[in-house]
Amino acid sequence: MLKDMVAVLASVSSLRRQLATPLYRNAIYLVIGNASTGVFGLAFWLVAARLHDADTVGSASAAISAMLLLSMLGTLGLDYAVIRFLPRAANARAMINTSLTVSAVAAAAMSLVFVAGLGLWSPVLNFIQRDPLFLGGFVVFTTAHSVFFVQTKPFVARRRAEFSLGQALCLNVLRLALLVVFAFSFGVFGIASAWGLAVVLALMLGAVLFQPRLEPGYWPVPTIAGKVVGQLVRYSFTNYVAAMLWTAPGYVLPLLVANKVGAEFNAYFYIAWSMANALFQIPLAICFSLFAEGSSDERSLGVNIRRTVRLMILIEAPVLLVLAIFGDSLLGFFDLQYAQNAAGLLRILAISTIPLSVNCIYFVVERVRMRMLRLIG
Repeated sequence: MLKDMVAVLASVSSLRRQLATPLYRNAIYLVIGNASTGVFGLAFWLVAARLHDADTVGSASAAISAMLLLSMLGTLGLDYAVIRFLPRAANARAMINTSLTVSAVAAAAMSLVFVAGLGLWSPVLNFIQRDPLFLGGFVVFTTAHSVFFVQTKPFVARRRAEFSLGQALCLNVLRLALLVVFAFSFGVFGIASAWGLAVVLALMLGAVLFQPRLEPGYWPVPTIAGKVVGQLVRYSFTNYVAAMLWTAPGYVLPLLVANKVGAEFNAYFYIAWSMANALFQIPLAICFSLFAEGSSDERSLGVNIRRTVRLMILIEAPVLLVLAIFGDSLLGFFDLQYAQNAAGLLRILAISTIPLSVNCIYFVVERVRMRMLRLIG
């Protein structure tokens, strides 16, 4: 009995030591934040599917996918550059505000060009052009989302991911609440607006309340600091190319599906994609923590990679098994049609988490060592 008690106490002490490790502590915060985003995202689409037919859900998911694609393009790779260079920045406030300003301008310009050419690259979204309110909301929400992607990264760079978690929880709760408020009256625009307004409010929370706690005297002010741009642009551009090669297909696919086979089948595809994406967030979150640790101390990269692999296996394995075995039952919560049309796809996507995790770790290694051509390759 005494021996068993000693073993338990030793294991608890060991767990506390592990959680005190910055890699694990920040990775857990990021995993919880990303997992909550995935779970609340599924709840969002579950409510949308209950309130609307598949055509409305498919059109809304295509519009939101376009917003996400353009917002990622609008970051210009500055999200990764902030993590890499902020820990050693001489003027952190200038670096943060410059990154946010450049991202906002780029995203706004890209969204306007995208809407102007909808007839060429996404005719299924032509309804955005015909509604001035939707058009304006699309540009504003896309711009806010791009800035949000960059604005959360100083928390990771400073190894204070608990702020990212707080922001993520705020975003997710607001998104679901606003859906219930808007979706009854505004249809597709209501679904998109619930998503977009939640991002705007979460962005304000992070910039005004959380960021000053890490950077004393910080205030979000439009800024273009030439020295900062010069420092970030080369690293950002190559990172940008690599990041777009990595993430853009995930946002392009719903647009392709919607344009090729219609909004109804895009709804079936998108729900399975969203469920798998909740699982994908686990390795992505853990690797952001690994990237922050490697940027702070490159010498510890090998040790932290081994820790990362152990943490990935511990968290991913049970979730992967649940999706692979019970995926059709989970899809049935949305509607029987979703289970019949998307169960096979969901299983394939769940299994793909394994190579995705390996890729994530490799990308971190190349980013930390600044071997950007290898990363792009």
